[in-house]
Amino acid sequence: MKLLDKSHAPRVRHYGGALEVKALHENGRFAGYASVFDVVDSQGDRVRRGAFRTSLTQRQTPVKLLWQHQWEQPIGVIEQIYEDAHGLYVEGRLILEVAQAREAHALLKEGAVRGMSIGYQVKQSRRDPDSGVRELLAVELWEISLVTLPANAQANVTVVKAHPIHGLQGLLRALDQAVVTLN
Repeated sequence: MKLLDKSHAPRVRHYGGALEVKALHENGRFAGYASVFDVVDSQGDRVRRGAFRTSLTQRQTPVKLLWQHQWEQPIGVIEQIYEDAHGLYVEGRLILEVAQAREAHALLKEGAVRGMSIGYQVKQSRRDPDSGVRELLAVELWEISLVTLPANAQANVTVVKAHPIHGLQGLLRALDQAVVTLN
């Protein structure tokens, strides 16, 4: 597993809204955000930028990749993980020799499952007195799961079936399959 700081993050260009095109390859590789900063999730928590920094830099063991937060169902490995300005970016690979990973792969390809979620222990937080929202300032990250319904609705794998993009028609097909989120 590679741990990178934001200086190694891929360049992101903005065109009036956020457009993310990620590929789910036939070898089980995927990418996306396991957590998006400054979003109040369904649990009333808001992860702040820098919350994962210590956990990622001081890890002794890799972050686990699980199915639906089930510790007995590892489905792959996290190959890259880092914080950028948007959130906790993850690149992973499903181990397709595992039955549950093959099922997860099929569900991701069809868009039936797109969510990612984090398993963690809160190390430092504060409660916003006006809203009651708990702001997570530092967490110990244990695992990342592919899930049906993420607590943070913006934490997703965006799936475009892997194929070469040739010319304008190929680009239009890829964009048609992409998820577009407007700011």
